Amino acid sequence: MTFSDAFPLLVFGGPYSNLQATTGVLAEARARAIPPQNIICTGDVVAYCGDPDATAARIREAGIRVVAGNCEEQLAADADDCGCGFDEGTACDRLSRDWYAFASRATSIESRAWMAGLPRRLDGTYRGRSIAVIHGTEAASNQFLFGSETQAIRDAHAAVGADVVIAGHCGLPFAHAVDGGVWFNPGVVGVPANDGTCDVWYGTITPKPDGGLTFATHRLGYDHTSAAHAMRRSGHADPYAEALETGLWPSLDVLPCAERAATGQPIAEVRLRLPASASLASVA
Repeated sequence: MTFSDAFPLLVFGGPYSNLQATTGVLAEARARAIPPQNIICTGDVVAYCGDPDATAARIREAGIRVVAGNCEEQLAADADDCGCGFDEGTACDRLSRDWYAFASRATSIESRAWMAGLPRRLDGTYRGRSIAVIHGTEAASNQFLFGSETQAIRDAHAAVGADVVIAGHCGLPFAHAVDGGVWFNPGVVGVPANDGTCDVWYGTITPKPDGGLTFATHRLGYDHTSAAHAMRRSGHADPYAEALETGLWPSLDVLPCAERAATGQPIAEVRLRLPASASLASVA
């Protein structure tokens, strides 16, 4: 996998069947003049929201790079559940049965065939750094890994074996410097980040003249009202339709204590600089 060093990378996770937000982030990429080969989606194209097949079609038509999330793996296999790893009997587990049943009914054979061909991992180089794109962790695509779990992030980064790891699944944006590299989760565009705002999140990775890289998370406003209406028209998972309008998740089951305590608190955009190493100085 190669990228053009002349452009930033634009990365995002979890379109989650939210056609309006997906359209919004692709428009943002066009506004930044970032070509499709420098745009990455970390998977879970289809999940909670109201337009599964149209969202998958929009992502396919965009010609961007996509890794398979657990939802793609499950839908491609015609499985009975989303494979998100929710504990049985929790609110997330109960809600997922509703939205996954709808998503499965609404996802076409063509979209499932496309999902079946998606890789679980993408590897390449960017500005002289090795880069890997995964969904959850190297060990499991459905493993949640949050920004407060510092040691788990170090362990997961070591297991991937790349300087820069771009990952998704957890739904919250963060960036951590780890052992000379970075673990970067740009957040998702399909639902808000449980921070009490309706904005969703994407990230950029920008090359610097000295050979360094800047990792940044960005808020994205979009037509969340229409996205919520689309869910209500489909008659499924109404608590997630409310989440699009309130910015609060309907369940906190999966969250560690630190992220749970931050519920309803607006998240700040993050900028993390990875300097050029001595061996990479000639890249600038």
